[in-house]
Amino acid sequence: MSQPVDHTMHTQHSPLRSALQGVREAIPLLGGYIPVSLSFGLVATQAGFTTWEAAIISALIYAGASQFLFVGMIAAGAPLWLVVAMTLLINVRHVVYGPNLAALLPRSRHWPWLMHGLTDQVFALALTRLPQLPEVKRFSWFVGASLLAWAVWIIGTAVGATGGEAVTARWPLLGEIMPFALPALFLTMVAPRFTDKRWAAAMLCTILAALGLNLAGWSNVAIPLAAACGALCFYTVTFQPRRSRP
Repeated sequence: MSQPVDHTMHTQHSPLRSALQGVREAIPLLGGYIPVSLSFGLVATQAGFTTWEAAIISALIYAGASQFLFVGMIAAGAPLWLVVAMTLLINVRHVVYGPNLAALLPRSRHWPWLMHGLTDQVFALALTRLPQLPEVKRFSWFVGASLLAWAVWIIGTAVGATGGEAVTARWPLLGEIMPFALPALFLTMVAPRFTDKRWAAAMLCTILAALGLNLAGWSNVAIPLAAACGALCFYTVTFQPRRSRP
């Protein structure tokens, strides 16, 4: 069944209006972005980075899990080549994201730098929303949605790096909760998939693999290896459809 298409403003397209529509529709993502970015800013300063360095990391790397891994490995004294390799390995999922969105977006010379704004959350929103929009509105919509998320991520990092320690000193419980913001954000994204047996099996395999690798002391490679196990499970395990009774 084809998805409904929004025909409003199809004949008189306004790029600014389409971008603002993307901004409005990306606002719900900020419920996850703000606490995670605040948490990263705090963690980065605790690892020895300045506020400016934390903000630059968020601006250039712009990938939650990779940033936490990056500052953790740097603080632990890991060699730079290993830090870069692990960061790229975690972000290799974008190789899958790009082609899926390419079919929904018009050609543009701006895509090489705009794809920097592609995150898990923006991808999930765009994959749902873009098919419902006229093609002429999709570029501006994506610009608005991705720029809002990117800007809030950087601002949240700076705020967390500047005032995070003062806030957690006054409310210690908040300091215990904030590091869970990133896992909670991903949990809300994958939870709906548990209704499908194949996805549920793949995610359960990923969780168990990550847990086992962490317990074995391989925490630095737990995320990419667990993700690879989950992907392998998804593409190898099949479930027979339930036959209806006569």
